[in-house]
Parts: sequence; structure tokens; C-alpha cells
Amino acid sequence: MELNDEQFHRYARHLILDEVGEEGQEKLLGARVLVVGAGGLGAPLLMYLAAAGVGTLGIVDYDEVELSNLQRQIIHGTADLGRLKVDSAIDTVAALNPGIKIIAHREKLTQDNVAALVAGYDIVADGSDNFDCRYLLNDACYFAGKILVSGALLRFEGQISVFKAHQPGNPCYRCLFPEKPPADLIPRCSQAGILGAVAGVIGTLQATEILKEILGLGDSLAGRLMLYDALSSRFQTVKIAKDPDCPLCGTAPSITEIRQVA
Repeated sequence: MELNDEQFHRYARHLILDEVGEEGQEKLLGARVLVVGAGGLGAPLLMYLAAAGVGTLGIVDYDEVELSNLQRQIIHGTADLGRLKVDSAIDTVAALNPGIKIIAHREKLTQDNVAALVAGYDIVADGSDNFDCRYLLNDACYFAGKILVSGALLRFEGQISVFKAHQPGNPCYRCLFPEKPPADLIPRCSQAGILGAVAGVIGTLQATEILKEILGLGDSLAGRLMLYDALSSRFQTVKIAKDPDCPLCGTAPSITEIRQVA
């Protein structure tokens, strides 16, 4: 793939980076990324991936835009209220970069469709807000040998990690969270609240990690969990150990197929 004149101008600030250059930009244009959730995390994720020239973006969501979303889901506007988030997101992304391909998946993520969705992409970004989706994506990416970039939010905090459990020595999401926590232990943002800009911080970090993975740059977050506390303005990174007893990626796995989390 050779860049055309419009692409040379659009991606000029990438091209002058020695670590990216024309070859790296061509990698971005040839990449396929699936973003699950067009909400608080998915909004900055999609916009920065589109701006960077990631050639194919898939968007999975089935919700409609609500007024309470607009405090943090910056890909949607007041005029989009009542529309499917996928459709609103596509309009914003297409206006930002009409030179990329956007694929709409207007459906809920389930054990029946997750494998087929993941199969069509190189990297999966988890912008969901519940453990059911996180486990489904983790398991599907493990079985399909795909990279998973996961983010989560609550109140004034966020976290992000990269999972490559299909590669030797790397942990999966179940190594970090072996079992689904009780619903009252970790509430959703709709119950506990979220400072809107925190979603922008974590979603942008997810986009950055995805670009690094595509380009093969820097140190991957695989095997590490980055924590962000907005109130103290601090980042902390902790190691995630691979669990030999993990039911998915351990030495004697009990999970051998994708299944809905109980």
C-alpha cells in the first residue's frame, strides 16, 4: 500500500516520527480493530484510532444515546439523543476521517456471536461496563489468538491492561479476576458515578496501547495493570502474574469453549 497525497498531508505528524514513518502509517491503514462499546471508553478510543488512520474499525453496541451519556461520551451530541450509539459514532468518526472503513455491529455481545465478531479483527478493545462482556472477550480473544486491550472506570479511578494470554507466559483477564465479583461489591458507573474526564484519560490510553501494538513500539502493558487515580493525580503500575491454576489459560484448564458467565 502506498500513501496518496491526501494521506501524506493528513498523517504528516506521524510520518516525521522515525518510529512510525511511511511504513508504520501503512501498518495502521492495514490494521483492523474491534471496539466493544461506543460509550465513555469507546468514544475517545474510536476518535483517536480513526484520527490515527487505523484502516478498519468495527463498533459493537446496541444501546441508544441518552442525555446522561453526554457528560463523558464525547462522540455523541445532543442532536443524537435516541439514536443508536453505533450510528451516532459512525457519523462522528466518518466526519473525522472519511478515508477509513467503519463496520457497524448493532447487537449485544453474547456467547453466540463473540467468536465471529473477534475473528474478523487483529486487536480487540474492551470498552464495556460489565464483567459478563469482559469475560466473554477475554475468552474469545484467548481462543482466537487475538490481543485484548481492556479498560475500566469507576468514580475517580480507571485501569487499563493488555492481554496476550495466547502467547507463552502472559496472563489473561481471569488470572487477574478469577471469578465474577458480587454485583454489590463493584457497582457500575450508573450506580456509583464517574468523573467524565476520567473516561477520556483511560480511553485515550487504550488507543495509545493499540497504536503501539500495531506499530510494534515501546513496552507493552501485557502482564501489567496500570491504575489511575484522578484525585491524587497518580498512576501506578502493578504486575499481573500468570496463574497456573487459571481455568482458562492455566496448566489444566476447565474452560475449553466460550460460555456465558453465570
